[in-house]
Amino acid sequence: MSQRELVVLGTASQVPTRHRNHNGYLLRWDGEGLLFDPGEGTQRQMLHAGVSATQITRIAVTHFHGDHCLGLAGVVQRINLDRVPHPVDAYYPASGQVFFDRLRHASAFYETAELRPRPIEDAGPLSAPGAPFELAAVRLSHPVESFGYRLTEPDSRRMVPERLAALGVRGPAVGLLQQQGRIELDGRTVTLDEVSESRPGQRFAFVMDTRLCDGVAELAEGADMLVIEATFVDADAHLAQEHGHLTAVQAARAAAEAGVGTLVLTHFSQRYPHLDQHLAEARKHFDGEVVVAEDLARVPVPRRRG
Repeated sequence: MSQRELVVLGTASQVPTRHRNHNGYLLRWDGEGLLFDPGEGTQRQMLHAGVSATQITRIAVTHFHGDHCLGLAGVVQRINLDRVPHPVDAYYPASGQVFFDRLRHASAFYETAELRPRPIEDAGPLSAPGAPFELAAVRLSHPVESFGYRLTEPDSRRMVPERLAALGVRGPAVGLLQQQGRIELDGRTVTLDEVSESRPGQRFAFVMDTRLCDGVAELAEGADMLVIEATFVDADAHLAQEHGHLTAVQAARAAAEAGVGTLVLTHFSQRYPHLDQHLAEARKHFDGEVVVAEDLARVPVPRRRG
């Protein structure tokens, strides 16, 4: 059975706390493992969460502030130490190439694995060889160049056993019908549409440091799961605007307007030892499932919507 879940490795913003490590999020998507924004301490959090380097197939960095990238050096070296057998694609803003290079070669180590840099020059589709989904970057609004990421699974069709039985389609004929879209059976034409139904692809969005902007709405649109920063509560909205961040209220409103399924709030300022207010404010504006992320939590991607 396929497994799709978010493994939360860290939920702090600029300053970690006793209970919140710097950022780090592994999206497990069937055979893929997308590591987003590996902040300082990510390698150790992976150990606590039961995540191995071999599970990582892609790394996606939104921007080059330290709490979103300083763990990259350790993760890259662990990928090589463990001799990860598959290529690992690394996505990041091209404007931060010098930071990527410094982190990648922060100290001496033997390179045994293939890390494929994929710098992002502008918003749009990204090359994701072998992936069962489409990956795209969308520009956000932060003091340094920042991109959010959106994963989209193509729509497909699901065979309906009752319809197949009613028309007498069985055995090898089922596979032939899936391949060709129509077959001749007992003197009549049976089409794929007659015995199947649309199966919408799932969508996942990752939105980190940003003010409210068009990019937030574009990333969130119709997402089954939206992972989004909620650095401040509403009373501190002026700080969010000043520093290029979101409040829990802004994140929840954006999710509601975009028709999001599950809303995951994260990237909390150290000024808040407790997060009850973040949850309460979000629930006032979003009727779906709200998750206030905690370090080492596992959040299942919700069932696909009809």
